[in-house]
Amino acid sequence: MTAVPVRTLVVWCPDWPVIAAGLAPTAPAIVLHANRVLACSPAARRDGVRRGQRRREAQGRSPAVQVVERDDARDARRFEPVVQALERFTPRLEVSRPGTCAFAVRGPSRYFGGDESLVHQVHAAVRRQLEPGWDAYVRVGVADNPFAARWAARTAEPVTVVPPGESAAFLAPLPIAALERPELVDVLERLGLHTLGQFAALDAADVVARFGAEGLGAHRLARGLDELPPASTPPPPDLEVVHELDPPADRVDTAAFVAKTLADELHARLGALGLACTRVRIIAETGHGERLERCWRHEGALSAGGVADRVRWQLDGWLNGSAATRPTAGITRLVLVPDGVVAATGRQLGFWGGETAAADRVARAVARVQGLLGSGAASVPEWRGGRGPGERYGLAPAAGIDLAAPRSVVPPRAVSAPWPGRIPAPSPATVPADPIPAEVRDAAGHPVGVSARGLATAEPHEVRIGAGPWQPVEAWAGPWPADERWWDPETHRRRARWQIIAAGRAGLFAVEGGRWWVEALYD
Repeated sequence: MTAVPVRTLVVWCPDWPVIAAGLAPTAPAIVLHANRVLACSPAARRDGVRRGQRRREAQGRSPAVQVVERDDARDARRFEPVVQALERFTPRLEVSRPGTCAFAVRGPSRYFGGDESLVHQVHAAVRRQLEPGWDAYVRVGVADNPFAARWAARTAEPVTVVPPGESAAFLAPLPIAALERPELVDVLERLGLHTLGQFAALDAADVVARFGAEGLGAHRLARGLDELPPASTPPPPDLEVVHELDPPADRVDTAAFVAKTLADELHARLGALGLACTRVRIIAETGHGERLERCWRHEGALSAGGVADRVRWQLDGWLNGSAATRPTAGITRLVLVPDGVVAATGRQLGFWGGETAAADRVARAVARVQGLLGSGAASVPEWRGGRGPGERYGLAPAAGIDLAAPRSVVPPRAVSAPWPGRIPAPSPATVPADPIPAEVRDAAGHPVGVSARGLATAEPHEVRIGAGPWQPVEAWAGPWPADERWWDPETHRRRARWQIIAAGRAGLFAVEGGRWWVEALYD
């Protein structure tokens, strides 16, 4: 079957998470996800900050940078007015992620006077929805398919129109990394293919023989075609899933819980037919007869969790939007329709490491907790650098961690690097949320301290934890002094740690400014 190009317009608002956070483009700011830079303002980019950098590296390049954590619901909620402004051009909008949306231009282009006229009107409509300063960064591109249109929107020009039939020539000089498939790109670069044009020049049969279905899809994109040929038959109509809400839901968490159930049901139906969803249409009806509809697109196959996330973002945009756009009554009916389906290629779970069934169950459980209690209700452990036990480990919100990515049990290099003055192994078993006050004295009843040279003023003889009784010291080690941030008078801190055993319990004690406390316990 011959693939017919679907001429597409893409609207791209660079650094949308920064825009949604309400930050100005003139202020250095970054949005973090999993302790890496997800987006940065133009001011931060001028200081040398780039996407993918670790937080510490970004702050080193721009010391005054403002740090904001990722919030997908906030991004979707702030993007909803932009999408609503584009509905005057066509109702068939596809949102791939907050900050990027697309639609087919065949009908709108005829109605609004051609591609050139359409892109300028769309550009002006989006600019009116953004704060002053950010409106200069809006990009709009038109090409023969979504992939080429997306890269047309990423050019330096505010609007870029690729003439019909010239998408392959437009894509040819782009680097092979534009495919955004790291493993495939790495192999192609080692084979000497550095541009999309060089890759597109290969014979399709040779690409399939060497790289399989994934290589064929990438090869089609490089040739200016859709990744997959159009489906010969529409999806069966009975694949849509519906839930009636009684009483009506006017809160995001209530509706999101229903959406998670619908997403699981939809995923199970598609899986039974060997299909996967690439576009999902979300339909909500209210008690006053209002009908809200939005289509979300994903370049790959949407998992049940991916569908649930997009429904939750969209519900947040509808229910927590401005008074002019918010529905006047609660949602009484929620419908999910698979608007685009492809053959499911399946996935291989790992025996040792990698993706496992247990990890998948954990991700679903975390999503359920977040749907019931909010995005900040679930936390996961995270490696951190430091000298004390309370500094080397910490809890981070699960919403800011990519749970699908493999997590190593070995600390990263920045954490395991030498920290002069850190406590020796083994690590304590219990670290209280707040340090416990303590007292340590010598045989003469005088408080034990540490001299300016880091030496003990006397041997510990007795110890008291909190308001408990005095206990004889059975064994001790230390002190290990730590002189931290000596270059900054405001944050300078000088303390020493001891390991002390009393009454059969081993603890990690610290003294600072003549005051003792228990940092951790070893039992």
